[in-house]
Amino acid sequence: MGTTQPDTVTELKYWHLKGVISEALESEFSVGEILPNERELAARFGVARATLRQALDQLELEGRLQRRRGVGTTVAPPRVGVPVGSPREMWPGEGDDGWEAVDAAAVAAPAAVARMLGTDATEPVHRVHRSRSRNGQPVAAELIYVPGVSAPGFNRGDSSVGAARARAVLHELHRLPLEGQDRTVELGSARAEDARELDRLPGAPVLVVTTRYVSRGRTAAVAVSTYRADTCRLTLDADAAVLAS
Repeated sequence: MGTTQPDTVTELKYWHLKGVISEALESEFSVGEILPNERELAARFGVARATLRQALDQLELEGRLQRRRGVGTTVAPPRVGVPVGSPREMWPGEGDDGWEAVDAAAVAAPAAVARMLGTDATEPVHRVHRSRSRNGQPVAAELIYVPGVSAPGFNRGDSSVGAARARAVLHELHRLPLEGQDRTVELGSARAEDARELDRLPGAPVLVVTTRYVSRGRTAAVAVSTYRADTCRLTLDADAAVLAS
């Protein structure tokens, strides 16, 4: 790496530093290679570690770097294309949507989800857990909240467990006519449970896609999908379906 001094330029120190590091990633480092630790990098560039962290945070957000627990900061591979939505509206788990069922449980939905579903905050709903990976790398985790009224044929005493139980809940959901769906996309920080599943550090940037499914004039289910921000880049296709490319 060079030793350009960000302090000599008028632009933000960390932004200039980000550009310098980005050029070094192109010329001096290969995918998967571990960068020097923060102390060494800060000394080399003559900046405070806080400034360095800002630059590294931005590069991580842009998908240029990955911070891995027990490893350090590595050069990230190119982002993979992971479709978040479909050009046509369909229920989660309908057809081959790229997700793998993990398990299902009866829980109280988070307050924000309960409001979307129109249920009481203490009322148990089915929570279906699904995951998504590319080339053996976890890229997303999803929780689908389905109120009992949307899966009337599913018996809470059903003895199925794990992925089989998750598929059974979704199978009941598919019996309903899907009238529409809408999505919101937000930038967030990985919670502890998301970080473990996605092999990220707690607080790492993630993209949260919330999808509301409508049937018979009411919200029939809500899916909260958490994507690694260093892996997925969200765009809109011609039909306004949300995609990652």
